[in-house]
Amino acid sequence: MTDRFTYLDAASAEPLHPAAREVLLAATDQGYADPRRLHRPARNAGLLLANAREVVAEALGVRRDEVLFTSSGTAAVHAGLLGLGSRGIGHSAVEHQAVIDAARWAQRSPVTELAVDGEARVEVAAVRDAVRTGDVDVIAVQQANHEVGTLQPLDEVASAAGPASLFVDAGAAMGRLPMPSVGDAIAGSARKWGGPGGVGVLVVRRSARWRWPFPGDEWSRTDQGFTNIPGALAAAAALQAVVAEREEVNARQHELVALVRERVRTEIPDVDVAGPAEGRLPHLVTFSALYVDGEALVTALDRIGAGVASGSACTSDTREPSRVLAAMGALTHGNVRLSLTRDTTREDVERVLDALPGIVKDLRAEAGL
Repeated sequence: MTDRFTYLDAASAEPLHPAAREVLLAATDQGYADPRRLHRPARNAGLLLANAREVVAEALGVRRDEVLFTSSGTAAVHAGLLGLGSRGIGHSAVEHQAVIDAARWAQRSPVTELAVDGEARVEVAAVRDAVRTGDVDVIAVQQANHEVGTLQPLDEVASAAGPASLFVDAGAAMGRLPMPSVGDAIAGSARKWGGPGGVGVLVVRRSARWRWPFPGDEWSRTDQGFTNIPGALAAAAALQAVVAEREEVNARQHELVALVRERVRTEIPDVDVAGPAEGRLPHLVTFSALYVDGEALVTALDRIGAGVASGSACTSDTREPSRVLAAMGALTHGNVRLSLTRDTTREDVERVLDALPGIVKDLRAEAGL
Protein backbone atom coordinates (compact mmCIF):
# COMPACT_ATOMS: atom_id res chain seq x y z
CA MET A 1 0.00 0.00 0.00
CA THR A 2 1.22 3.50 -0.81
CA ASP A 3 0.12 7.02 0.09
CA ARG A 4 0.74 8.17 -3.46
CA PHE A 5 -2.23 7.56 -5.74
CA THR A 6 -2.50 7.86 -9.52
CA TYR A 7 -6.11 8.14 -10.68
CA LEU A 8 -6.48 6.56 -14.13
CA ASP A 9 -10.27 6.30 -14.43
CA ALA A 10 -11.09 9.66 -16.02
CA ALA A 11 -13.36 7.96 -18.56
CA SER A 12 -15.72 7.25 -15.65
CA ALA A 13 -15.34 10.69 -14.09
CA GLU A 14 -12.71 13.36 -14.67
CA PRO A 15 -11.66 15.17 -11.47
CA LEU A 16 -13.34 18.52 -11.06
CA HIS A 17 -11.66 21.12 -13.25
CA PRO A 18 -10.24 24.11 -11.32
CA ALA A 19 -12.41 26.42 -13.41
CA ALA A 20 -15.50 24.46 -12.35
CA ARG A 21 -14.56 24.52 -8.68
CA GLU A 22 -14.29 28.31 -8.60
CA VAL A 23 -17.60 28.85 -10.37
CA LEU A 24 -19.41 26.19 -8.33
CA LEU A 25 -18.54 27.88 -5.06
CA ALA A 26 -19.41 31.35 -6.34
CA ALA A 27 -22.72 30.27 -7.89
CA THR A 28 -23.98 28.35 -4.86
CA ASP A 29 -25.00 31.58 -3.09
CA GLN A 30 -26.83 32.98 -6.13
CA GLY A 31 -28.29 29.99 -7.96
CA TYR A 32 -30.44 28.35 -5.30
CA ALA A 33 -33.88 29.57 -6.39
CA ASP A 34 -36.37 27.90 -8.74
CA PRO A 35 -36.05 29.72 -12.09
CA ARG A 36 -39.75 29.13 -12.81
CA ARG A 37 -40.82 31.64 -10.15
CA LEU A 38 -41.23 35.39 -10.62
CA HIS A 39 -39.41 36.83 -7.62
CA ARG A 40 -35.94 38.35 -7.77
CA PRO A 41 -33.90 35.32 -6.60
CA ALA A 42 -35.72 33.18 -9.18
CA ARG A 43 -35.00 35.72 -11.92
CA ASN A 44 -31.34 35.74 -10.87
CA ALA A 45 -31.26 31.94 -11.05
CA GLY A 46 -32.86 32.06 -14.50
CA LEU A 47 -30.21 34.50 -15.69
CA LEU A 48 -27.47 32.23 -14.38
CA LEU A 49 -29.00 29.25 -16.17
CA ALA A 50 -29.23 31.27 -19.38
CA ASN A 51 -25.57 32.21 -18.98
CA ALA A 52 -24.61 28.56 -18.56
CA ARG A 53 -26.54 27.68 -21.72
CA GLU A 54 -24.80 30.46 -23.64
CA VAL A 55 -21.33 29.26 -22.58
CA VAL A 56 -22.10 25.62 -23.42
CA ALA A 57 -23.55 26.56 -26.81
CA GLU A 58 -20.49 28.64 -27.68
CA ALA A 59 -18.08 25.91 -26.54
CA LEU A 60 -19.89 23.28 -28.62
CA GLY A 61 -20.54 25.51 -31.62
CA VAL A 62 -24.33 25.14 -31.52
CA ARG A 63 -27.33 27.43 -31.05
CA ARG A 64 -28.38 28.49 -27.56
CA ASP A 65 -31.89 27.20 -28.14
CA GLU A 66 -30.51 23.75 -29.03
CA VAL A 67 -29.00 23.20 -25.55
CA LEU A 68 -30.93 21.50 -22.76
CA PHE A 69 -29.65 20.63 -19.29
CA THR A 70 -30.60 17.36 -17.62
CA SER A 71 -29.92 15.75 -14.26
CA SER A 72 -27.22 13.40 -15.64
CA GLY A 73 -25.61 12.09 -18.78
CA THR A 74 -27.90 9.07 -18.58
CA ALA A 75 -30.95 11.33 -18.44
CA ALA A 76 -29.65 13.19 -21.52
CA VAL A 77 -29.24 9.88 -23.37
CA HIS A 78 -32.73 8.71 -22.45
CA ALA A 79 -34.44 11.97 -23.38
CA GLY A 80 -32.47 12.39 -26.58
CA LEU A 81 -32.96 8.87 -27.90
CA LEU A 82 -36.56 8.34 -26.84
CA GLY A 83 -37.64 11.72 -28.20
CA LEU A 84 -36.77 10.64 -31.75
CA GLY A 85 -38.83 8.43 -34.05
CA SER A 86 -41.79 6.18 -33.39
CA ARG A 87 -41.17 2.77 -34.95
CA GLY A 88 -37.88 1.04 -34.20
CA ILE A 89 -34.37 1.74 -32.91
CA GLY A 90 -31.14 0.43 -34.37
CA HIS A 91 -28.01 0.78 -32.22
CA SER A 92 -24.43 -0.35 -32.57
CA ALA A 93 -23.39 -3.42 -30.60
CA VAL A 94 -20.93 -1.32 -28.56
CA GLU A 95 -23.23 1.44 -27.30
CA HIS A 96 -23.21 2.52 -23.68
CA GLN A 97 -25.60 0.58 -21.47
CA ALA A 98 -27.76 3.71 -21.08
CA VAL A 99 -28.56 3.60 -24.79
CA ILE A 100 -29.38 -0.10 -24.75
CA ASP A 101 -31.56 0.26 -21.66
CA ALA A 102 -33.51 3.12 -23.25
CA ALA A 103 -34.05 1.19 -26.47
CA ARG A 104 -35.37 -1.81 -24.55
CA TRP A 105 -37.56 0.32 -22.31
CA ALA A 106 -39.18 1.93 -25.33
CA GLN A 107 -40.60 -1.50 -26.23
CA ARG A 108 -40.47 -0.66 -29.89
CA SER A 109 -40.35 -3.51 -32.34
CA PRO A 110 -37.77 -4.25 -33.40
CA VAL A 111 -34.63 -3.13 -31.56
CA THR A 112 -31.89 -3.91 -34.04
CA GLU A 113 -28.27 -4.42 -32.99
CA LEU A 114 -25.80 -3.18 -35.59
CA ALA A 115 -22.62 -5.20 -36.03
CA VAL A 116 -19.13 -3.76 -35.48
CA ASP A 117 -15.73 -4.77 -36.81
CA GLY A 118 -12.68 -5.92 -34.85
CA GLU A 119 -11.87 -2.36 -33.79
CA ALA A 120 -15.41 -1.67 -32.48
CA ARG A 121 -16.28 0.44 -35.52
CA VAL A 122 -19.90 0.14 -36.63
CA GLU A 123 -20.47 -1.47 -40.02
CA VAL A 124 -22.08 1.18 -42.19
CA ALA A 125 -23.72 -1.49 -44.34
CA ALA A 126 -25.54 -2.74 -41.23
CA VAL A 127 -26.96 0.75 -40.71
CA ARG A 128 -28.16 0.88 -44.31
CA ASP A 129 -29.75 -2.57 -44.07
CA ALA A 130 -31.54 -1.75 -40.81
CA VAL A 131 -33.16 1.37 -42.24
CA ARG A 132 -34.03 -0.35 -45.52
CA THR A 133 -36.40 -2.75 -43.72
CA GLY A 134 -38.70 0.18 -42.91
CA ASP A 135 -39.03 -0.88 -39.28
CA VAL A 136 -36.19 1.31 -37.95
CA ASP A 137 -36.54 5.08 -37.93
CA VAL A 138 -33.88 5.92 -35.30
CA ILE A 139 -30.20 5.00 -35.48
CA ALA A 140 -28.05 5.33 -32.34
CA VAL A 141 -24.29 5.40 -32.83
CA GLN A 142 -21.85 6.91 -30.33
CA GLN A 143 -19.23 9.48 -31.30
CA ALA A 144 -16.46 7.46 -29.66
CA ASN A 145 -16.44 4.22 -27.73
CA HIS A 146 -16.20 4.60 -23.98
CA GLU A 147 -14.17 1.40 -23.44
CA VAL A 148 -11.68 1.17 -26.29
CA GLY A 149 -11.75 4.72 -27.67
CA THR A 150 -12.72 3.98 -31.29
CA LEU A 151 -14.10 6.97 -33.21
CA GLN A 152 -17.20 6.10 -35.21
CA PRO A 153 -17.64 7.14 -38.88
CA LEU A 154 -20.61 9.37 -38.12
CA ASP A 155 -20.74 11.14 -41.48
CA GLU A 156 -20.96 7.78 -43.24
CA VAL A 157 -23.52 6.55 -40.70
CA ALA A 158 -25.69 9.63 -41.27
CA SER A 159 -25.55 9.10 -45.03
CA ALA A 160 -26.47 5.43 -44.67
CA ALA A 161 -29.29 6.25 -42.24
CA GLY A 162 -30.99 8.38 -44.87
CA PRO A 163 -34.39 9.54 -43.61
CA ALA A 164 -33.96 7.92 -40.17
CA SER A 165 -33.12 10.16 -37.23
CA LEU A 166 -29.62 9.89 -35.79
CA PHE A 167 -28.92 9.88 -32.06
CA VAL A 168 -25.31 10.35 -30.95
CA ASP A 169 -24.06 9.53 -27.47
CA ALA A 170 -21.07 11.88 -27.18
CA GLY A 171 -20.51 11.19 -23.50
CA ALA A 172 -16.95 9.92 -23.94
CA ALA A 173 -15.94 12.67 -26.38
CA MET A 174 -17.85 15.87 -25.62
CA GLY A 175 -15.37 18.64 -24.91
CA ARG A 176 -12.39 16.43 -25.74
CA LEU A 177 -13.26 16.43 -29.46
CA PRO A 178 -15.18 18.85 -31.69
CA MET A 179 -18.91 18.28 -31.85
CA PRO A 180 -20.01 15.98 -34.66
CA SER A 181 -21.48 17.79 -37.62
CA VAL A 182 -24.31 15.24 -37.83
CA GLY A 183 -26.86 14.00 -35.33
CA ASP A 184 -30.41 15.08 -34.53
CA ALA A 185 -29.85 14.72 -30.79
CA ILE A 186 -26.44 14.55 -29.09
CA ALA A 187 -25.94 13.75 -25.40
CA GLY A 188 -23.07 14.38 -23.01
CA SER A 189 -22.19 14.19 -19.31
CA ALA A 190 -20.45 16.98 -17.41
CA ARG A 191 -18.49 14.69 -15.12
CA LYS A 192 -16.71 13.24 -18.17
CA TRP A 193 -15.07 16.61 -18.95
CA GLY A 194 -14.35 17.77 -15.41
CA GLY A 195 -17.69 19.29 -14.49
CA PRO A 196 -19.68 18.23 -11.43
CA GLY A 197 -21.84 15.13 -11.29
CA GLY A 198 -25.57 15.54 -11.70
CA VAL A 199 -25.42 17.59 -14.90
CA GLY A 200 -26.07 16.30 -18.41
CA VAL A 201 -26.20 18.21 -21.67
CA LEU A 202 -28.55 17.38 -24.53
CA VAL A 203 -28.21 19.14 -27.87
CA VAL A 204 -31.35 18.88 -30.00
CA ARG A 205 -31.00 20.32 -33.48
CA ARG A 206 -33.73 22.73 -34.47
CA SER A 207 -34.40 20.62 -37.56
CA ALA A 208 -34.84 17.41 -35.56
CA ARG A 209 -38.12 15.50 -35.37
CA TRP A 210 -37.93 15.38 -31.59
CA ARG A 211 -40.38 15.80 -28.75
CA TRP A 212 -40.07 15.57 -24.99
CA PRO A 213 -40.67 11.83 -24.36
CA PHE A 214 -41.64 11.86 -20.68
CA PRO A 215 -44.58 13.18 -18.68
CA GLY A 216 -44.27 16.92 -18.26
CA ASP A 217 -45.25 20.21 -19.77
CA GLU A 218 -43.32 22.71 -21.85
CA TRP A 219 -41.41 23.80 -18.72
CA SER A 220 -39.85 20.34 -18.63
CA ARG A 221 -39.02 20.32 -22.31
CA THR A 222 -37.13 23.62 -22.09
CA ASP A 223 -35.32 22.56 -18.87
CA GLN A 224 -36.77 25.44 -16.87
CA GLY A 225 -37.42 22.88 -14.15
CA PHE A 226 -33.68 22.17 -13.93
CA THR A 227 -32.70 23.56 -10.53
CA ASN A 228 -29.03 22.60 -10.23
CA ILE A 229 -28.02 26.06 -11.41
CA PRO A 230 -24.57 26.06 -9.73
CA GLY A 231 -23.88 22.68 -11.31
CA ALA A 232 -24.84 23.92 -14.78
CA LEU A 233 -22.60 26.97 -14.42
CA ALA A 234 -19.69 24.86 -13.18
CA ALA A 235 -20.20 22.38 -16.01
CA ALA A 236 -20.19 25.23 -18.52
CA ALA A 237 -17.01 26.73 -17.05
CA ALA A 238 -15.24 23.36 -17.16
CA LEU A 239 -16.36 22.73 -20.74
CA GLN A 240 -15.15 26.14 -21.85
CA ALA A 241 -11.76 25.53 -20.23
CA VAL A 242 -11.41 21.98 -21.63
CA VAL A 243 -12.20 23.14 -25.16
CA ALA A 244 -9.63 25.94 -24.86
CA GLU A 245 -6.86 23.60 -23.70
CA ARG A 246 -7.75 20.40 -25.55
CA GLU A 247 -5.21 20.72 -28.38
CA GLU A 248 -2.30 20.66 -25.94
CA VAL A 249 -3.88 18.13 -23.58
CA ASN A 250 -4.92 15.77 -26.38
CA ALA A 251 -1.43 15.77 -27.91
CA ARG A 252 0.13 14.89 -24.58
CA GLN A 253 -2.43 12.19 -23.84
CA HIS A 254 -2.04 10.60 -27.28
CA GLU A 255 1.69 10.23 -26.61
CA LEU A 256 1.10 8.65 -23.20
CA VAL A 257 -1.51 6.21 -24.52
CA ALA A 258 0.87 5.22 -27.33
CA LEU A 259 3.49 4.54 -24.64
CA VAL A 260 1.05 2.32 -22.73
CA ARG A 261 0.11 0.39 -25.86
CA GLU A 262 3.74 -0.22 -26.81
CA ARG A 263 5.05 -1.22 -23.40
CA VAL A 264 2.12 -3.47 -22.55
CA ARG A 265 2.52 -5.31 -25.85
CA THR A 266 6.29 -5.75 -25.52
CA GLU A 267 6.66 -6.36 -21.77
CA ILE A 268 3.69 -8.57 -20.87
CA PRO A 269 3.21 -11.96 -22.58
CA ASP A 270 -0.23 -13.03 -23.82
CA VAL A 271 -1.85 -9.63 -23.82
CA ASP A 272 -4.39 -8.13 -26.22
CA VAL A 273 -4.55 -4.34 -26.64
CA ALA A 274 -8.02 -3.45 -27.87
CA GLY A 275 -9.03 -0.84 -30.38
CA PRO A 276 -7.18 1.05 -33.11
CA ALA A 277 -3.86 2.86 -32.71
CA GLU A 278 -5.26 5.78 -34.74
CA GLY A 279 -8.76 7.22 -35.06
CA ARG A 280 -9.37 7.03 -31.34
CA LEU A 281 -9.95 9.08 -28.21
CA PRO A 282 -6.73 10.55 -26.87
CA HIS A 283 -6.97 9.57 -23.24
CA LEU A 284 -7.91 5.92 -22.81
CA VAL A 285 -6.60 2.45 -23.59
CA THR A 286 -7.93 -1.02 -22.77
CA PHE A 287 -5.97 -4.26 -22.73
CA SER A 288 -6.68 -7.82 -21.64
CA ALA A 289 -4.16 -10.14 -20.02
CA LEU A 290 -4.82 -13.83 -20.58
CA TYR A 291 -5.00 -16.04 -17.45
CA VAL A 292 -5.54 -13.02 -15.16
CA ASP A 293 -8.78 -12.01 -13.44
CA GLY A 294 -9.58 -8.39 -14.20
CA GLU A 295 -10.89 -7.64 -10.71
CA ALA A 296 -7.73 -9.11 -9.18
CA LEU A 297 -5.62 -6.92 -11.44
CA VAL A 298 -7.59 -3.80 -10.47
CA THR A 299 -7.16 -4.66 -6.77
CA ALA A 300 -3.43 -5.25 -7.17
CA LEU A 301 -2.99 -1.93 -8.96
CA ASP A 302 -5.02 -0.20 -6.26
CA ARG A 303 -2.58 -1.54 -3.67
CA ILE A 304 0.31 0.19 -5.40
CA GLY A 305 -1.70 3.40 -5.69
CA ALA A 306 -3.25 3.26 -9.17
CA GLY A 307 -6.98 3.46 -9.90
CA VAL A 308 -8.19 1.78 -13.11
CA ALA A 309 -11.43 0.20 -14.37
CA SER A 310 -12.22 -3.39 -15.32
CA GLY A 311 -15.09 -5.37 -16.82
CA SER A 312 -17.81 -3.63 -18.76
CA ALA A 313 -17.17 0.06 -18.20
CA CYS A 314 -20.88 0.81 -17.81
CA THR A 315 -21.98 -2.27 -15.84
CA SER A 316 -18.85 -3.07 -13.83
CA ASP A 317 -20.79 -3.64 -10.63
CA THR A 318 -22.16 -6.83 -12.19
CA ARG A 319 -18.62 -8.12 -12.87
CA GLU A 320 -19.79 -9.37 -16.22
CA PRO A 321 -17.30 -9.61 -19.10
CA SER A 322 -17.14 -6.52 -21.27
CA ARG A 323 -19.96 -6.51 -23.80
CA VAL A 324 -17.94 -4.13 -26.00
CA LEU A 325 -14.90 -6.41 -26.16
CA ALA A 326 -17.11 -9.42 -26.89
CA ALA A 327 -18.86 -7.62 -29.74
CA MET A 328 -15.57 -6.73 -31.41
CA GLY A 329 -14.17 -10.24 -30.95
CA ALA A 330 -11.45 -9.19 -28.50
CA LEU A 331 -10.25 -11.05 -25.43
CA THR A 332 -12.67 -10.30 -22.57
CA HIS A 333 -10.84 -12.05 -19.72
CA GLY A 334 -8.59 -10.02 -17.45
CA ASN A 335 -9.23 -6.64 -19.05
CA VAL A 336 -8.43 -3.24 -17.61
CA ARG A 337 -9.00 0.29 -18.90
CA LEU A 338 -6.58 3.10 -18.14
CA SER A 339 -7.95 6.59 -18.81
CA LEU A 340 -5.83 9.67 -18.22
CA THR A 341 -6.85 12.89 -16.50
CA ARG A 342 -5.83 16.30 -17.80
CA ASP A 343 -3.05 16.30 -15.18
CA THR A 344 -1.69 12.77 -15.67
CA THR A 345 2.08 12.91 -16.20
CA ARG A 346 4.54 10.63 -17.94
CA GLU A 347 5.96 9.81 -14.51
CA ASP A 348 2.51 8.67 -13.35
CA VAL A 349 2.10 6.39 -16.37
CA GLU A 350 5.63 4.97 -16.20
CA ARG A 351 5.23 4.14 -12.51
CA VAL A 352 2.21 1.98 -13.32
CA LEU A 353 3.85 0.44 -16.39
CA ASP A 354 6.95 -0.45 -14.40
CA ALA A 355 4.82 -2.37 -11.91
CA LEU A 356 2.43 -4.07 -14.35
CA PRO A 357 4.62 -6.97 -15.63
CA GLY A 358 5.43 -8.11 -12.10
CA ILE A 359 1.82 -7.84 -10.98
CA VAL A 360 0.57 -9.90 -13.94
CA LYS A 361 3.31 -12.48 -13.41
CA ASP A 362 2.41 -12.82 -9.70
CA LEU A 363 -1.32 -13.15 -10.43
CA ARG A 364 -0.66 -15.84 -13.00
CA ALA A 365 1.58 -17.67 -10.54
CA GLU A 366 -1.19 -17.56 -7.91
CA ALA A 367 -3.48 -19.16 -10.50
CA GLY A 368 -0.95 -21.93 -10.98
CA LEU A 369 0.32 -20.75 -14.37
